[in-house]
Amino acid sequence: MADLLGFVLSGLVSGALYALLATGLVLSYSASGLFNFAHGATAYLCALGFYELHSGFGWPAIPTALLLVFVIAPGLGWALDRLMFRKLARVGETAQIVATIGLLVALPALGLWVVELLEEAGASVKPAENQFGLPGVGPSPAESWQLMDGVGIDSDQLITWVATAVVAVGLWILMRHTPLGLRLRASVDNRSLVELRGISADRLSSLAWMLSSGLAGLAGVLATPLLGLSSHDFTLFLFVSATAAVLGRFMSIPLAFAGGLGLGVLQNLVAGYASFADDITGFRTAVPFLILFAGLLILTRRQRTAGTAAVDAPPIDYLAGKSWAHKWGPWAVAAVLLALAFYTVTTPFWSGILAQGLAISLVFISFTVVTGLGAMVSLAQATFVTGAAMVAGLLMSHGWPFIGAALVGTCVAAVLGALVALPALRLGGRSLALATLALAFLADQVLFQMGWLRNGDTGWEIPRPVFGPVDLTDDRAMGVAMVVLVVAAVAAVSALRDSPSGRAMLAVRSAPAAAMASGVSVVRTKLMLFTLSAGLAGFGGVMYASYQTRITATDFTAMTGLIWLAVVVAAGVRRPQFAVVAGLVFAVMPPLMSDYVTESAHLPVILFGLAGLALANDPDGYAAAASVRRHRRKAAASSPAPDGGARPADPAPTATDAALQLRGVRAGYDGAPVLTGVDLAVRPGEILALLGPNGAGKSTTCKVAAGLLSAQGGTVYVAGHDATRHGAVRRARAGVVLAPEGRGIFPSLTIEENLALHLPDKAAREAVYARFPRLAERRKVTAGSLSGGEQQMLALAPLLQDPPKVLIADEPSLGLAPRVVDEVFQLLTELRDAGTALLLVEEKAAEILGVADTVAYLSQGKVTWCGPRSEVQADRLTEAYLGIAGAKGSEGPDSEGPDSEGAGSEGPGPEGAGSEEQEAGSAGVNGAVPRPAQPGDAPTPTAADTGDADNGTDTSTGTGTDPSAPSTEVARP
Repeated sequence: MADLLGFVLSGLVSGALYALLATGLVLSYSASGLFNFAHGATAYLCALGFYELHSGFGWPAIPTALLLVFVIAPGLGWALDRLMFRKLARVGETAQIVATIGLLVALPALGLWVVELLEEAGASVKPAENQFGLPGVGPSPAESWQLMDGVGIDSDQLITWVATAVVAVGLWILMRHTPLGLRLRASVDNRSLVELRGISADRLSSLAWMLSSGLAGLAGVLATPLLGLSSHDFTLFLFVSATAAVLGRFMSIPLAFAGGLGLGVLQNLVAGYASFADDITGFRTAVPFLILFAGLLILTRRQRTAGTAAVDAPPIDYLAGKSWAHKWGPWAVAAVLLALAFYTVTTPFWSGILAQGLAISLVFISFTVVTGLGAMVSLAQATFVTGAAMVAGLLMSHGWPFIGAALVGTCVAAVLGALVALPALRLGGRSLALATLALAFLADQVLFQMGWLRNGDTGWEIPRPVFGPVDLTDDRAMGVAMVVLVVAAVAAVSALRDSPSGRAMLAVRSAPAAAMASGVSVVRTKLMLFTLSAGLAGFGGVMYASYQTRITATDFTAMTGLIWLAVVVAAGVRRPQFAVVAGLVFAVMPPLMSDYVTESAHLPVILFGLAGLALANDPDGYAAAASVRRHRRKAAASSPAPDGGARPADPAPTATDAALQLRGVRAGYDGAPVLTGVDLAVRPGEILALLGPNGAGKSTTCKVAAGLLSAQGGTVYVAGHDATRHGAVRRARAGVVLAPEGRGIFPSLTIEENLALHLPDKAAREAVYARFPRLAERRKVTAGSLSGGEQQMLALAPLLQDPPKVLIADEPSLGLAPRVVDEVFQLLTELRDAGTALLLVEEKAAEILGVADTVAYLSQGKVTWCGPRSEVQADRLTEAYLGIAGAKGSEGPDSEGPDSEGAGSEGPGPEGAGSEEQEAGSAGVNGAVPRPAQPGDAPTPTAADTGDADNGTDTSTGTGTDPSAPSTEVARP
């Protein structure tokens, strides 16, 4: 019993630290969508700072701890958010993972380098790296108390428990009972909707990162007596705490906190009672990674991929279609010059350095296969390198020739890669990265500790081979051989990329569901990628070990693989030639830094780690970015001015009485134009209905008007003031509200919490409940469990209590029953009567024309007609809204009308990434789009309102009278 209690109590100490780290991970992930691999590095920096300030400079323990936890650590989180994390939130997951891994590598090295510099300057610092048995916040030495025979606690443990309990209570109060906590939870649900409510999501993100870093700082200070000052141990501690974050689904702080406590206890119980593993070297130290791997497999679910776009889309290949000489000529010349340099201009020292860089390039190319082609972040590449080299060394010690041993070692690495991939392939993104890292740590702790494979601390000798007259013991010959092997590897990977199998791999990377529907086996493709990558890494490992002439079990640890990944991705992971650049930089940089900058071993590590910062601006790496920028400069220099240099048409004059006006607005996505000159004006107490076919740009117009999308040209006025450069937050505070397509609610928050975000005053909320009794009955129910009609009522109800100056509603009736639609439009007319200017986009033409004052037709990014509802022509409505064109009296779809051929050929495609423009039923016949009026077109009758369709025309379905062409006249608002 005493043993059990002792295990539980000691497990609660490590569990408390896991809970603190896991809570910080969930906080930062919730606010920004980033999993911060550098969280443990922040904890280490604070532990290092506490040790040096307290033990070195003699500062009092408690004030020092408070300074670090409440000032230094939050300041670091704020700075990293402003410099890096905000931009990273907008790039692909691969760049996010690698950038934070770069920080994980760089921050501890930065702290140790600062200590070195202070020591050289004569400051009273103490040796810091790998120090153990250090004092904590409490008395030194720690005081102890015996609870029962064999069971005791000390002051450091007690302080850890008390601090963790205080944090737990404080976080619960913050997240559940304060406006800040409510806003933080809202930003988890829908970041863009938070901004549409006038709340700065960036500011919330900064606060979340500050809180997260403060928790990491607290964990670091409290862990100093337990972990000492080993950056490696802090990193391991982080990855174990990630299991607790998985328990909380990266969303729930209480579950993550409880999971951390339970994880510490479980780890101790397994290590204490697993007597079956006494004969397995390293098992007890590997228990946390077994738990992490099992937790990821059991608790992580694959996200739905059907119908979603790639989150890590490749950049435009500007060399596609170019000749071989254009694409590969410069690289071929560089390879030849490098081979010649070994026997002409390089010294023996630099010949060895370059040969080393080329050898490691073979390993780096393996990242191109698994990450560049497969979009899978593998953190186990160093394991494959070590495994292949150890097997090759073992075989050569038994008399095997170099080639045979290298081939077997490569095959062993490939098999090991398949074994790693099989259980991990059901995961993706950060979960896959964590799983492969857990397996890499397991290999370090268990597999490579086996005596028959390890051969003690001396490892295995791997002599350089001699092939007839080619003696690779000469660094020059070794360098030329490496050039040949690297060229062969680059050519093979490039050929694979351009082959049918490579195209299948790229399809699986971009859209797994679509690839599967096309008959491509996603699992088999990913397994092949992992296996090929592991085999290539293993072969590179054998050649690199051959360059060094020896391999030991500690030469390439899992942490080494993290540095490699940061270096490769920072250069460019999609192309194998960029991996070669990374390998040469990795080899050349340290001696250059040592000769010309500093002899400190920490600075090169800092630079390699901080290279991840560049991924925030260039997610495809600096080598790839250089070629893209060069192409863009050439294109900009050679391309003519838009429209041949012609002066654009004058936009509409400024409407001084308009609540919202767009003048000549142009906008698009990723360089693809959608709006090409929109002119609109909405006045107070007016409903303007914006109609048009699918892809015309209606949702884009809404986003530009609300500030969610920046205009590329033109001007946006709010109440007569230029608001073009104002974002969504500032426009919302000026009274411009967007009700986005779907439901403008926060599904994880209750009805009461949704209303509180918009109406802080309780009396105002009670007035809403009085108007909508159904909401009052369910005020404690989460909004996501409401029906579609109830959700739309919840979105619009607070607007009635506090009417905005402008309401932009994008498909407010989408997916609602007819009765509910009537209620929604009744609410909209009430807002108009209260003086609100409304810009409505709707697919239900009959309903919207029943309430609209003004109607505008949008086609191909421009307003083609705008005028009072009374002047709406039924045939123009049919054509402009549904995309049907034809002469009055046409005999059917086969008639020779102007749009009978090539329907839709002039229309833009889908509006671009993030567009919500998917109006059901608005594609028209054969996808046709409105055409300009032609000379001789007959005039068409007008309709006073939607009741004009006397013959039973239902404009919401596009059936009824024969359509005819609209007028080209554009009435200025």
